[in-house]
Order: sequence, then C-alpha cells, then structure tokens
Amino acid sequence: MPKLNSYLNFDGTAEEAFKFYQSVFGGEFVGGVMKMGNAPGTEHLSEDEKNRVMHIALPIGKDLLMASDIVPSMGHKLNQGNGNYISIFPESREEADRIFNGLSAGGEIEMPMEDQFWGDYFGSFKDKYGVCWMVNYSKDSGYEG
Repeated sequence: MPKLNSYLNFDGTAEEAFKFYQSVFGGEFVGGVMKMGNAPGTEHLSEDEKNRVMHIALPIGKDLLMASDIVPSMGHKLNQGNGNYISIFPESREEADRIFNGLSAGGEIEMPMEDQFWGDYFGSFKDKYGVCWMVNYSKDSGYEG
C-alpha cells in the first residue's frame, strides 16, 4: 500500500513550528533542515527568503510530518484555514493528554479532550502556528498506525 504523510506550508515559521513539534513528539529531523538559500538559482532571494525552510521532516511513529515555507517573491501566498487537520492516534489516554496539552499550548482549543458519545477519547484544536489537529484515542479501534 502507498504511504501517506502530512505536508504543511508556513510563512517563515516552519523551522520554529517544527522545533515546537519536536519538543512534543521527540525524534530528529530526517535529513536536517534544508534552507531555500542552499538551492541553485536562489541568489536573487532576500536574506529572509534564503533562510526560509525548503524542506523539513519529523518522524512521528511510522509516519513523517513534513513542511516548507512559502517564498513570497516567487508569488507564493499562504491562506490559513480549517480545511485540513492532522489526526493523531496515540496508544493510551495518558499519551493523548500529553500530546493534546503539548501541542495546544498557546493555541485555540475547539473541543477539549473528553470521552465522546461514539466511545473514543477525543479533542481538537488549532495550534499557535494555525495548524489544526485532532487527537483520538480508542482502546477498541484496532488501529495500528
């Protein structure tokens, strides 16, 4: 089966956001932090744009959370919205609380972690970088992420 990984875009805060995510999930960035200024043909970029992230990847379980920054001088524009969520399936209620509390710090909670009518322990929020997350623990789901 193909593998799916989440890819996020930021407007100059990708590295900061990923260091924050790393503080919650642990792990090391796969391949380090690639900057725009290291790519051929970027000599014309401003120092700010040269220092933006071209690619960053953090392993979370068997998956990768990946991102880059937009480059405004290349016509890129970031439109934050609630059209995408990253849904995390922790292995315990305690891990669900740890992840929820860590990632939602400084953000906006939509639904606090609570037992839901469908039987799962669930919560959702937008983190301080505008990324929407769902944390869903189900002891009976059989999900092996």
